[in-house]
Amino acid sequence: MDTKPHIRFIINPKSGPKSKVDVAARIKLHLDHSKYSHEIVYTAHAGHATELAQTAAGQGAAMVVAVGGDGTVSEVARGLLGTETALAILPRGSGNGLARHLQVPMNIDGALRVINQGQSTRIDSGTINGHPFFTTAGIGFDAYISSVFAGNKKRGLKTYVELVLKEVRYYKHLPVKVSINGNTLDTDCFVLAFANAAQYGNNAYIAPLADIRDGLLDVCLVRQLDMFKALNLSYCMLTKQVASPDSAEYFKTDSVDVETDHRIMYHADGEFIGHDSKFSVRLLPLSLKVITLEKP
Repeated sequence: MDTKPHIRFIINPKSGPKSKVDVAARIKLHLDHSKYSHEIVYTAHAGHATELAQTAAGQGAAMVVAVGGDGTVSEVARGLLGTETALAILPRGSGNGLARHLQVPMNIDGALRVINQGQSTRIDSGTINGHPFFTTAGIGFDAYISSVFAGNKKRGLKTYVELVLKEVRYYKHLPVKVSINGNTLDTDCFVLAFANAAQYGNNAYIAPLADIRDGLLDVCLVRQLDMFKALNLSYCMLTKQVASPDSAEYFKTDSVDVETDHRIMYHADGEFIGHDSKFSVRLLPLSLKVITLEKP
């Protein structure tokens, strides 16, 4: 009987560049078989990765590896929340936000070396209206872009930037009531981002000071956005700098409640969730075990 720690690789066959690498072959070639037993399974529909991860955790797997983009990673992570089974990542998407934060190499062979080392730590996660997220969630313009991006056949940073530049001129800020740290803000809102990790993905840092293990969310509020502020904010995001106070405001907290007069869009980890007029955002400390190159 094989008593080695077991790994389940969950592959999203729709993720990855057009010039597809034989991921299964790379796994079989570079995984340390003296340390681990393994199996490879494939997703068949949305939400399937969560089911496959939950089953693996229930069977006592040491590790479940998400092979895909941010959506696949988020689905697998949801299935592992609160368990002793660790999430590992073979990045195959366009953004790879959590993988980048955990310093996982963007190439398959490098990511497999991290898995072979098997160094684990625990990280925080968050929920927005009960939907788990691991990098960022938000309401306002970034949620709107997530909804548009989801329906676009083209992926990648270039497509995302083109959409932002096209849509930013037409999106209007909305009034919101934000309850945070015992205070209530009646404010305009262009973007209200809740950051567990520092970046959206593609090294675009919405909250450069965010620590994924500190038990706090970094909240970024952009009240109104003209072209000058948009350029300043974009530059800061791409250079990992905190935006100037007239462009964005930052708060640290473990919970946020938001009310709006009208139902507005929201997202979790870049996935458009839907519309609501009330939002409850909560931090779940050290709720997910992950494999990482070093402590994030």
